[in-house]
Amino acid sequence: MDYIFDTQLLISGTGLDEDAIFDAIVAQFEGDSLLAVGDDELIRIHFHTNTPWKLLEYCAGLGEIHDIVIENMARQARGLDG
Repeated sequence: MDYIFDTQLLISGTGLDEDAIFDAIVAQFEGDSLLAVGDDELIRIHFHTNTPWKLLEYCAGLGEIHDIVIENMARQARGLDG
């Protein structure tokens, strides 16, 4: 497993651009399984990374972040709570 944290959140704001957000995350952060879907007022992010705090900081600069879930997939693979 290359990336430990399954990071999910919503970004609420105005003028959000899912394609631009997707491209910026790919360019700035190491990870995989990226989804950035929504419209100009609400974007759902799903990303596997080792540095979820950096992703949260970036997303918080775009709008209000909420419904944040970060799960440790390495712990889950060992049968523990993520």
